[in-house]
Amino acid sequence: LGRSPLRLAMSVAGSLLVVVLVIAAAGFVRGLERSLVGSGSTNNIMLLGAGSEESVERSEISASVPGQAAAAITGIQKRMDTPFISPEVHVALAVSTGPNKTDNAQAVFRGVRPEAFLVHPQVRIVEGRMFHPGEDELIVGELASTRLGLPHERLAVGKHIWVDGKRQVIVGRFTAPHTVMNAEIWCPLTNLQIITRRDSLSCVVLTLGEGEFADVDAFASTRLDLELIAMRETDYYRKLTDFYRPVGKMVWITALLVALGGIFGGLNTMYAAFASRIREIGMLQSIGFSRLAIVVSFVEESVVAASAGSVAALLVCLVWLDGLAVRFSMGAFGIMLDGPTIAIGLAAGGLLGLVGSLPPAARCLRMPIAESLKAT
Repeated sequence: LGRSPLRLAMSVAGSLLVVVLVIAAAGFVRGLERSLVGSGSTNNIMLLGAGSEESVERSEISASVPGQAAAAITGIQKRMDTPFISPEVHVALAVSTGPNKTDNAQAVFRGVRPEAFLVHPQVRIVEGRMFHPGEDELIVGELASTRLGLPHERLAVGKHIWVDGKRQVIVGRFTAPHTVMNAEIWCPLTNLQIITRRDSLSCVVLTLGEGEFADVDAFASTRLDLELIAMRETDYYRKLTDFYRPVGKMVWITALLVALGGIFGGLNTMYAAFASRIREIGMLQSIGFSRLAIVVSFVEESVVAASAGSVAALLVCLVWLDGLAVRFSMGAFGIMLDGPTIAIGLAAGGLLGLVGSLPPAARCLRMPIAESLKAT
């Protein structure tokens, strides 16, 4: 490998670029799926408007549902006589950084009451405080600035944003790792109802203690006047995962096409490298080395070089890509470099070294020994 530093550098750089691309694609898909799947809790049940099973933002239910559900459903988890029931309004609204500015960007707002922190334990305030009901105050998720395309400092505690022409004060920041809530903006439920000019809710999320899903489903089925449907929160986000799966497939296809280009470029490099060593191959055969031994030797060289590029690619991704925020329609998520993602990248590097060396080695070995020794 050290006999030709330039050839070694080209082999390592080629595998580095291909593996970076593969890791980025795998991290994108893993981050998207994790943010959706991680948003649901196994004990949480959502009460939605009938026909709105695939979009909570389109759902609309009566504001009386939380009270009626608390009275009719047994087995709801409680803490000091407070049931784990969270009435919520979900809506996407335009946000601007000034009263007369036109730099509007869409953000996902969630109008909640303090009970929301009971049913969504993933959410934790890390800076500032909770908003006061009735006040024009907000708390923002860790990735809300990414969703809005604004600098992180622009949504710091104490800053202001304008929603529907009204000035809102940011009083806190929260984190909800690996969930869609991490890119949302939360505000008092009544304030969001006033802004959206509605007195209804989007959904009610409740946490079961000793109860079962059948109890909630029976309530939703028997109260025909409320036009409700009960869904496990995990099932809701699983449907969203299925909805976004074609996006992940397109990312994989794009990565595969570019990786194929890298592989063909690597094949050209290996062909050139092996062509310059035809006399060496002929000499090795003439002193008794078998063709299999020569192929194994060249494959080892190629795999070692590709593996070195893979390790370098992993270091690059850990520095530049790990946790990098990406926007999508429901908010934002971070590229995820977990165990499976790293394994996929390293396997791609090893496969690149193997596939890149076999065709040129086989081509060179087909040449007769006498011609190989006379090659220039």
